[in-house]
Amino acid sequence: MDTSSLIWLVFLLMMLQPAVSRRLLEASRRRLMALIEKRRGSRVIVLAHRQETMSLLGFPLLRYIDINDSEEVLHAVQLTDPEVPIDLVLHTPGGLVLASVQIARAIHDHPGKVTVIVPHHAMSGGTLIALAADEILMSPHAVLGPVDPQIGSHPAASVLRAVARKPVEEVDDETLILADQAEKAVRQVREIVAELLAGKLERERAEEVAATLSEGRWTHDYPITVKDARGLGLPVSDEVPKEFLQLMSLYPQPVRHQPAVEYLPGPRHGGKGNSRAD
Repeated sequence: MDTSSLIWLVFLLMMLQPAVSRRLLEASRRRLMALIEKRRGSRVIVLAHRQETMSLLGFPLLRYIDINDSEEVLHAVQLTDPEVPIDLVLHTPGGLVLASVQIARAIHDHPGKVTVIVPHHAMSGGTLIALAADEILMSPHAVLGPVDPQIGSHPAASVLRAVARKPVEEVDDETLILADQAEKAVRQVREIVAELLAGKLERERAEEVAATLSEGRWTHDYPITVKDARGLGLPVSDEVPKEFLQLMSLYPQPVRHQPAVEYLPGPRHGGKGNSRAD
């Protein structure tokens, strides 16, 4: 083989390598999902969002729960027999209220047991979905988040507070319209949360938790820990089966530049052997 042909072969292999790696990763995920389903007798659904990068321009794109996600999850639920449990793995910053509510109601209405697994974080719309589950499994340092709605780029609760501090004649019409939308959004989300918690908590407690999560008590990115979630009365456990953590590791963050975190792979145990560097 001459040099020119060798160069073209190397170039072709470099072009195909990402596609081959992606296919192998997808196959690994499917094998592990099938193994989990066999062990637990359940339907496994994964809703995982990672920050991705435009291949040419290099700027980050943050993915979130959208209508395509809700369509796919609803389809998976519809394909599941009523008595079959559902294990839903969530890893998301949140997203559209409409899409999140559709998913939440679909799993809430599923007759079989629904378990939501949160390996790292399920914020905002992800939390709304988690509230619909019969059980939430969170890693010890995983977090949920408030579900207070956002109006444009502003928290709805903050819009209402800002308007309430001024005489109405000093507030322009556009802001008043924004406040009207904010009031409706907060009320709607509060009612949805109370609906999802019905049957898990007493009615008064469900309404209290719904208000806490939806009315802007915290900033939108406030981390609700396992301890906080238990304090709210949510059905939370910190015992996540290791196979779900293994599954989450098969959804890696796409790396385009030098990684910010690096370590030698594999577990570490106590003993003198760990201190050696041969």
